[in-house]
Amino acid sequence: MPLLRRLATAIPLLVALALVGCASDGGGIQSQKLATIKARGKLICGVDGKLPGFSFVGSDGNYSGLDVDICRATAAALFGDPAKVDYRDLNSSERFAALASGEVDLLSRNTTETLSRDAAGGNGLSFAPTVFYDGQGVMAPASSGVKGLKDLAGKPICVESGTTTELNLADRMREIKAPYTPLKFQTGDQTYAAYLQGRCVAVTSDRSQLAAKRTSFPDPAAHTLLPEVLSKEPLTPATVNGDPAWADAVRWTIYGLMQAEDLGITQANVDAKVAEAKANPNQADLRRFLGVEGEFGKQLGLPPNFVVLAVKAVGNYGEIFERNVGLASKLRLERGLNRQWKQGGLIYAPPFR
Repeated sequence: MPLLRRLATAIPLLVALALVGCASDGGGIQSQKLATIKARGKLICGVDGKLPGFSFVGSDGNYSGLDVDICRATAAALFGDPAKVDYRDLNSSERFAALASGEVDLLSRNTTETLSRDAAGGNGLSFAPTVFYDGQGVMAPASSGVKGLKDLAGKPICVESGTTTELNLADRMREIKAPYTPLKFQTGDQTYAAYLQGRCVAVTSDRSQLAAKRTSFPDPAAHTLLPEVLSKEPLTPATVNGDPAWADAVRWTIYGLMQAEDLGITQANVDAKVAEAKANPNQADLRRFLGVEGEFGKQLGLPPNFVVLAVKAVGNYGEIFERNVGLASKLRLERGLNRQWKQGGLIYAPPFR
């Protein structure tokens, strides 16, 4: 009898704990994070906040940039409203702790996907699709005479600590047998301020970040990016590696933006495409992709037309790229590897089936 009493007491407790750990989002998907976000009524997104083209706060107090548009697209897919986002500015040292603690739901902050960050024995992140394929570069004053990495031998180089750039720089300089002095700083602001003050001969980071930061310098033309690319830097949004349903919702929202460009669906014509799909029952793939039929949204805990909501809010991937960092922006970056796969790039969405 004592054993039976103990079991009778323990079983309800175990059931209750299981229910708490597997909270439903209301659409049949078991996800604590989705349920929490929906109950809160807004998404909390971790961004840089000081990087033009990716995440930057304008004089009007509004956030803009490629990383910000990923947050807005996710909020639109969740709530039908891209404005239902609170942004948290995070530096490189605090970003992973903020995600792990639940301070932010999604990290959309020029973060490189790596093994140690993905692995359960490392940072334990769950990475979404890469939204910007980049590489590490080095910038130096045009008047410095520095033309390549070897010219930096014995010189001080500014670098932000807690980043892949710190390790990559050490590896590349070691390979070319060029001793140097790394000047390490906790934040990007400190790093670039030191560079502009002349405390170091060069500064290193992702090439996109260097180009973005250069636009805010007093004389952008006085600074040159060296030709060497030191590494692969796939910049990728991330969630915690403990809620696969939430990770799937983010992942397929981003894939939806990429597939929309592949199909020629834009912010301007998405309503017309929906009308076309509704009028033609034979367009099965298009009808499923736009949520006219099928259960893709339900499988993710999202509305049936989650892709439509995201595209109406921010446009397809190509529109997001061009508006924020492409040739139509102040950064004027070529798409390069960030072209669609049909054009020789790496942007490729798996089948919506």
